[in-house]
Amino acid sequence: MADHSRPSRRVRPAVVLLAVLAVLAALLTACGSSGPRNLLDDIRAGHVVLGTKFDQPGLGLQNPGGKITGFDASVSTFVVNYLADQMKVPHPKITWKETPSAQRETFIRNGEVDTIAATYSITPERMKDVAFAGPYFITYQGLLVRKDDHSLNALQDLPGKKLCSVAGSTPAQNIKKMMPDVQLQEYDSYSSCVEALLRGKVDALTTDEVILAGYSNRWKNEFKLVTLEYAKDVCVAGKIDGKKAQVLKIAGTPFSYERYGIGMAKDFPEAVAKVNEALRAMMATPPSGGRSIWETDLRDALGDSTVDAMIARADAPGSKFAFTPDPGDLSFLDSASTPCPEGMK
Repeated sequence: MADHSRPSRRVRPAVVLLAVLAVLAALLTACGSSGPRNLLDDIRAGHVVLGTKFDQPGLGLQNPGGKITGFDASVSTFVVNYLADQMKVPHPKITWKETPSAQRETFIRNGEVDTIAATYSITPERMKDVAFAGPYFITYQGLLVRKDDHSLNALQDLPGKKLCSVAGSTPAQNIKKMMPDVQLQEYDSYSSCVEALLRGKVDALTTDEVILAGYSNRWKNEFKLVTLEYAKDVCVAGKIDGKKAQVLKIAGTPFSYERYGIGMAKDFPEAVAKVNEALRAMMATPPSGGRSIWETDLRDALGDSTVDAMIARADAPGSKFAFTPDPGDLSFLDSASTPCPEGMK
């Protein structure tokens, strides 16, 4: 007679197969997708992974409870919910992923995120690897300086100074290219640069003005913002027809234009077009008048005084600064530089 007091040691092949499949599924989930993600498919499936910064006040900041706040996060959230409404599906669950500057293209190519809105400037170099919707914001490179430091007030004061920026960021690349006599220190995050600035290890933090405004608002009375613009007509290092050349910068021109876009995989142009459609809807003036959702969210993130100053500077007579972006218009990538006149330095 068989002994039924002990459980059988025989395991059915089907059970083993199911267990193996479960383990493989868990591993794949943990490692992320092996290929680029299609935002539209993931919205339909009910779950999207959105990349942003976790350490930038006013733009992308992870609060103690884990909630992500800031303008970049607001733009991403509006886009996916708007597209879900257009497709007549429920708003998807959002998982936020921190995307450091140096890793953004890799995260998109590897399918670790659907999109990245993380102070992500649209540049010809990045367009080789990823697609961009936008721009959804225009800003300019500036300086964050200790309030009691009176030696740094303009672009021409930079030579010989110690500047901090983030490795892989456009501002860091701008300084390397156009101001080689500046001592640039590259950190892994802007919050690390702020700490170095507070301790006097560097003279200034350079990055986009909107990022600097967020830190200045958070550490009130510690810092001041310095606008970087050319005080006179000068020749700087640049490119003409893809070749290195000296190009002309007119007095009053910003040191750099930074146009933020939403980075996405190049494989899905329909998704890029739909995101641009969502951005235009966000920027549209309501039929009853008043502010757009875009401007309302920007003011909530940065404060009325910061946004009012941006608008006033753009509206000033002869200003070379702009405020309102045009989503889907990437013609600025093809704008030709002006060669330096012969004999001018």
